[in-house]
Amino acid sequence: MLSKTIDAQFETRLTELKDWLAIPSISALPEHHADVRKAGVWAQKYLESMGFTHVEMTGTAGLPIVYAEHCPYPDKPTVLFYGHVDVQPADPLELWKTPPFEATIRDGKLFARGANDDKGQCMVWLGALQALKTVHGHFPVNVKVILESEEEIGGHAVDDYVKAHAEKLKCDAVIVCDTSMYNENTPSICTSLRGIVYTEISVQGGKTDMHSGHYGGVAPNPLHALTLLISRLKNEDGHINIPELYQAIPPVTEDEKAFWEADPVNFTQSLHEEMATPQLYGENEHSPYARTGLRPTLEVHGIIGGFVGEGSKTVIPAKASVKLSLRLPPGMAPQPALEALTKAVHNHMPQGYKVDIKTHGMGAGMATEWDNPYMLKARKAMATVYGKEPAPMRMGGSVPVCAVFDSVLKSPVLLVGFGLPDDDLHAPNEKYSLNQLKKGMHTMALLLEDLGR
Repeated sequence: MLSKTIDAQFETRLTELKDWLAIPSISALPEHHADVRKAGVWAQKYLESMGFTHVEMTGTAGLPIVYAEHCPYPDKPTVLFYGHVDVQPADPLELWKTPPFEATIRDGKLFARGANDDKGQCMVWLGALQALKTVHGHFPVNVKVILESEEEIGGHAVDDYVKAHAEKLKCDAVIVCDTSMYNENTPSICTSLRGIVYTEISVQGGKTDMHSGHYGGVAPNPLHALTLLISRLKNEDGHINIPELYQAIPPVTEDEKAFWEADPVNFTQSLHEEMATPQLYGENEHSPYARTGLRPTLEVHGIIGGFVGEGSKTVIPAKASVKLSLRLPPGMAPQPALEALTKAVHNHMPQGYKVDIKTHGMGAGMATEWDNPYMLKARKAMATVYGKEPAPMRMGGSVPVCAVFDSVLKSPVLLVGFGLPDDDLHAPNEKYSLNQLKKGMHTMALLLEDLGR
């Protein structure tokens, strides 16, 4: 009955999702902040129509948060669903085959900005709840919902909200549908996220830019100093010369090691194809699984300084900077990582330069045990829908609020997403497989029904 109901209601859910996707809720652009609020109002009204007994939109120092709850059962588990209503900018618009905020279906996929990240993934659990209420007349468990508006800009409003309302948000498990699977034929559940520290390192040489003919040979060059610093922080073989990062790597189970070695999903080959590169770079002595989801990274995102315009200008710059981030092993706190990076910068920086380190953002990673009772039920539901046991998957990205849920609420965080690697989340032509959307609803409905027993 439940399965048939999900299938029968699917077109209705799809129409509703298209309406939500039509709102250009781009949090990065101030001119769209009214649209972000409009997307929050859409969610607020939708939750009210579903029968949640309490729904509110809360103002923050930034953009609002929508909270809802329906908790009538003193003897049943409480599940907290998290998602976000904001989306990335759609630029460059000329690369979209169809308008980014006019959801279009092609080849069994829904194309729109936010189709996957995260409105489409939110519809997974919204659709499951709708079907459960149709079949049973009520939700099978106590349900709480928190939808934020600043996920795409690294806002901290939701972190502050969770810390300030820990008692209100108290739950037995948090469910987040904002992750992906290895591929559509390999069900998988994310077991960990890496943390992040994003910095800008500025280096000052002389008091002003200098003529390279008059001063070349004796003048400090911040661009050269930065290249030396970067090469000392990270070797050609990919090893990072910050030992504290490696000391924080958590142990891996034997089952996970066996999965990595067997590589049944052809992960290595997929990486080659997705990146269109002849080889993988970095610590080749370690599995690509470990390098993309478990081990620390140090990446340079941009170098600023000197003359980069057309033609030539023989100048030695007075100042240069590099934007650099660390991805942290799951469970490592960002502040100690920043302190370790700062120490390493000062240890490896060539002499005679002034150095300033600015932090643009930090967040902790987190991990959930593969045999946690709630994870076991999620695995059971997914195996029922997909016909095979899901594989554990470590995600290299960061969703900092998940670490806040983990540390503040002390509840397991289940990262049960149904995206695919080629969904182009932040790129033109973002998409979401309708088959994955429907299977996600089936999986989530079975999970909630099981928890309700």
